[in-house]
Amino acid sequence: MHGEYKVPGGKLVVADVDITDGADPTLSRVVISGDFFMEPAETILEINAALAGLPAGTSVAALTGVVARATEGATMIGFTPESVAIAVRRALGHATGWHDHVFDVIHDEPREPHLQMALDEVLTQEVAAGRRAPTLRVWEWERNAVVIGSFQSLRNEIDMEGAAKHDVTVTRRVSGGGAMFIQPGNTITYSLSVPSSLVEGLSFEQSYAFLDDWVLGALRDVGVEATYVPLNDIASPAGKIAGAAQKRYSAGAVLHHVTMAYNIDADAMLEVLRIGREKLSDKGTKSANKRVDPVRSQTGMSREDVIAAFLAHFAGRYATQAGEVTPDEVVAARTLVEEKFATDAWIGLVP
Repeated sequence: MHGEYKVPGGKLVVADVDITDGADPTLSRVVISGDFFMEPAETILEINAALAGLPAGTSVAALTGVVARATEGATMIGFTPESVAIAVRRALGHATGWHDHVFDVIHDEPREPHLQMALDEVLTQEVAAGRRAPTLRVWEWERNAVVIGSFQSLRNEIDMEGAAKHDVTVTRRVSGGGAMFIQPGNTITYSLSVPSSLVEGLSFEQSYAFLDDWVLGALRDVGVEATYVPLNDIASPAGKIAGAAQKRYSAGAVLHHVTMAYNIDADAMLEVLRIGREKLSDKGTKSANKRVDPVRSQTGMSREDVIAAFLAHFAGRYATQAGEVTPDEVVAARTLVEEKFATDAWIGLVP
């Protein structure tokens, strides 16, 4: 049984595992390999020996502890005990990698803000139920919006007079994190709806880096040297580019969505978002452009060309197929809008 895990920003860890037959299988033989560095080199044999004999159902946390003890005093470069544990779990079929899936890719039509929130939930639940393949959906916005995190205070985040002035619809998403200011054509927003097995054993922070790794490569393709900044930002040397948020569903799927600034209207944003003013107040600047640097200014490319490059990069890394939002999914999402996302109770969940 073979499993691989590429550490975000690090090296590849490979686990080749044999297990015993029977009702309670164990790891009879484990060989860890990869392009990482470790001193002393003989420690790799200690890792293999420590893993052999463990129950095949051993958790990532327990496997990590075993590897940590086996590598105590050794120098590990480009990988960690946890990354070894994840590779072993993938070999055993408990965790999956990107290449274990074929992804539906959807460049969706413009939709109103509350419907966007509902579609994220519907599509991810469909992935959890096994009725939909893992999905990458690029959004198009039908109107101006502010999307606040599920735990943010409505009155603390939004200047309602400013929202009315700029004809902004305020909506609340199911994931945490900060507010996102949206104008059609000025942002690039995408969602990944994936099975929980893809982030098996990863903490929230690790899964952010893992699920955003492809877009860092896509940004490099268009000339932007971007990095992941914990917990949920993507930035370049010139400034912040994007913010991510995530929701894990107990049914067995993860929603990971990102909004990227393409050509932000900083003045309008500051009139709508109170938190934007507060974040800038300790920076010694009055301009949001000093904090959020749009993709357009760094690439010189049209938004459409940037999106096309992103999708080409994703298809170059992983198995993909053309997808679409189905009519039944739209119906389910519209029902969810009426019952949840457009209601005062949800939007004002935290007043």
